[in-house]
Amino acid sequence: MTDYLLPTATSVEERVRDAEIALLPVGSFEQHGAILPLATDTVIAVTVARAVAERHDVLQLPPVTISCSHEHAAWRGTVSISATTLHAIVTEVAESLRTQGIRKLVVVSGHGGNYVLGNVVQEASARGHKMALFPTENDWAAARRDGGVELTSVSDMHAGELETSILLHAHPSLVRPDYAEHDHLADDRERFLTRGLAAYTASGVIGRPSLASAAKGRGALTSLAASFADVVAALDS
Repeated sequence: MTDYLLPTATSVEERVRDAEIALLPVGSFEQHGAILPLATDTVIAVTVARAVAERHDVLQLPPVTISCSHEHAAWRGTVSISATTLHAIVTEVAESLRTQGIRKLVVVSGHGGNYVLGNVVQEASARGHKMALFPTENDWAAARRDGGVELTSVSDMHAGELETSILLHAHPSLVRPDYAEHDHLADDRERFLTRGLAAYTASGVIGRPSLASAAKGRGALTSLAASFADVVAALDS
């Protein structure tokens, strides 16, 4: 994969491509412990979008790099915007694309805390617009299975096996060398939305990054790229 995290195509190249579907990666700028960068979710969203673009003709948009990370506010460096602002950004991007005749938008989410993205897609669909959110929980579950990830999303919630594996595969230089020394499990997070992540982890990690491997990351990305065919079918229906 290219090292660029921003699209590099020219307007002439996009005119020739004439893609019907645009991909908008939405990440975050939030703590991922001492082992992964603050920009991890953005890097993952872009990496998933790139994997999809290898199989489908799509317009790759630059990522939204700051989103709703309020649950990580206890850690220095985390920056958030409101759900209202994120809703407006995605909605206005879709409107701008429609003026060019691109009527299908897929929001590629790298941060599970952006719950508002589901509402954006539902509202757009109710108005007759073509929009989808990817990957879904089922897509991620399939990616874990196909990649050989051992933990479920409950145990492997943040900066753990899956996220570290994807970066080890696609951007290994971003993973700190001592990543295997930062395992921490906290499956019982019943009041997570009220108390924030700091109530359940001192390091910021919930999962077992020690189980991560580049092979698992590669398998997960391959699975996600294959799952995107269902998104195309849904948008065409």
